Amino acid sequence: MVHRRADEARDARAGRGSATRELILTTAERLYAEHGVFAVSNRQVSEAAGQGNNAAVGYHVGTKLDLVRAIARKHAAQIERLRVQRLAAIRDPADVREWVACLVRPSTEHLAETDGPTWFARFGAQTMTDPVLREIMVEESLSSPSLQQIVDGLDRCLPDMPPEVRRERGDMARQLMVHMLAERERALAEGTATPRASWHDAATGLIDAIVGLWQAPVTPG
Repeated sequence: MVHRRADEARDARAGRGSATRELILTTAERLYAEHGVFAVSNRQVSEAAGQGNNAAVGYHVGTKLDLVRAIARKHAAQIERLRVQRLAAIRDPADVREWVACLVRPSTEHLAETDGPTWFARFGAQTMTDPVLREIMVEESLSSPSLQQIVDGLDRCLPDMPPEVRRERGDMARQLMVHMLAERERALAEGTATPRASWHDAATGLIDAIVGLWQAPVTPG
């Protein structure tokens, strides 16, 4: 009986700790998205999360970089699941559009299926402007097996593209995706008009643009 009560108490503490950590991650994501990562202190995150202890972020998560990494990983796991499903449904591996859809739609589907307002697209745009935070986001992306499959699939579709042009257009496509998703999310948060009515339609427009980018002619040097 004593051991069972001790186990129940330990489980209850673990549950509260997990809930507090999740609250801190959600609060930090919102504040970072709205104000920028380095404009928000861990103390502000703790206060906004309703934690009486200003050291709550450090206790439950760690440093600011740990916090950024934890937010990225939380969303990456959900996007990875959607990306794997998309890859399994590819019908024509020689079609650039199929691979670009595998790149774009998992992110927009993840944002669309989130209840209430979202902040992850703006959080991503904020982190990509800082060299240190960008490195964290890139590291997390490169750890995704499905993302590497998409890169390899695009490479096979464009065998004659010079390597330097491939790298350049990859950077362009990433910037377009990051910032267009952030702009739509910002407009939704502010209640202003968006060019497309839904995340699905926004993904379609983005896929059109990125496919055109990849298939644009290459001017000889």
